[in-house]
Amino acid sequence: ATRSVVRVPDLDPKFKIGILASKQDHCLVDLLHRWQEGRLPVEITCVISNHERGPNTHVIRFLERNNIPYHYLNTTKENKREGEILELVLDTDFLVLARYMQILSGNFLRTYGKDVINIHHGLLPSFKGGNPSKQAFDAGVKLIGATSHFVTEELDSGPIIEQMVLFYLFNAALNSVERVSHRDNLESFVQKSENLERQCLAKAMRSYCELRVLPYEENRTVVF
Repeated sequence: ATRSVVRVPDLDPKFKIGILASKQDHCLVDLLHRWQEGRLPVEITCVISNHERGPNTHVIRFLERNNIPYHYLNTTKENKREGEILELVLDTDFLVLARYMQILSGNFLRTYGKDVINIHHGLLPSFKGGNPSKQAFDAGVKLIGATSHFVTEELDSGPIIEQMVLFYLFNAALNSVERVSHRDNLESFVQKSENLERQCLAKAMRSYCELRVLPYEENRTVVF
């Protein structure tokens, strides 16, 4: 079967996706709400996490109401539970890492064989790896960025789908743009970052689902 060049939501089947998340909820909750409101043309087959969530948490209640399975897989350095994850996502068209704080191995990516989309705080290739918000805050950056990209074996170096820079709040009286400032502490800095991550990941997923992301050269994409 051939995939249409332009997808027609009422005629084309929705992409089946699996979402992987860790403790942070902001991207996961945002995707679930966008999906519920019909703003993401996907079918969520499952949510997989290495963080256990109690039965009365917002996420678990939402998933139960919408009949979306939640799989808690406790990971260790010695066992990332990748074989079990692969079994759970066999029937998906692509995976989304909604702040999943585990590195997927090259063997996992090759075995899965389909696209994996990640969200990263910051304008890659800066501030790779763990706790990028603190890295950026400590570096005294004046603008906050977020990058959504395809996952490859090299950490945080896959082809970029979407990048956003946040200029924050427009103040009409002062006719100026508020950016990251010396008044920001780490907590407010992270809140602004998380809001940007939510928007960036959702926009990248929408572009991907609408077939507007094309590979270009070795490590580039064209998004139209």
